[in-house]
Amino acid sequence: MKIPALLLLTFFSAAATQAQLKTTPVCREINVDIIEGSVNKVLLPGSTVGQIKLALPCFTSFEEEGTTATCGAGVFYKDKDISFYTTRDYIEIGPNFKGQLSIPLMGAARNSLFKWLGNAQIKDVNWDAFKTAYGILILYYNSASKVNKIQFSSKQANAIELCQ
Repeated sequence: MKIPALLLLTFFSAAATQAQLKTTPVCREINVDIIEGSVNKVLLPGSTVGQIKLALPCFTSFEEEGTTATCGAGVFYKDKDISFYTTRDYIEIGPNFKGQLSIPLMGAARNSLFKWLGNAQIKDVNWDAFKTAYGILILYYNSASKVNKIQFSSKQANAIELCQ
């Protein structure tokens, strides 16, 4: 009787040591400062994958430096519609961004941006690029001429490499 009880106790003890508690990573609110070119006052377009994952641990996917990924390394938050392209040193914010922008650019009309950003350095039919103190801010427009994508980088217009 002692041996089956001992075996049963050993079995349950072994099963308990194999169990792992996993916590769900929680991110604080994402605040993007368009004028300063930062996220949560800590992350910049030149931040590393490790820095981003540490500051915002609720990422949905990532690519490490040195991978053969099409767009290089990055940390991606698909549920929040923000992506950090670390190899290319830029941050992209999509139309479904879940967070706060220091300037309400998403959905803003193209002809209303001068008061915040001045004149565009480069203009195209579907986008404008604005020179900033930290590098460049690129705004993309939908068919109604409203902002539907934001990219900002520490690089200048002639050096930036965007992922298509």
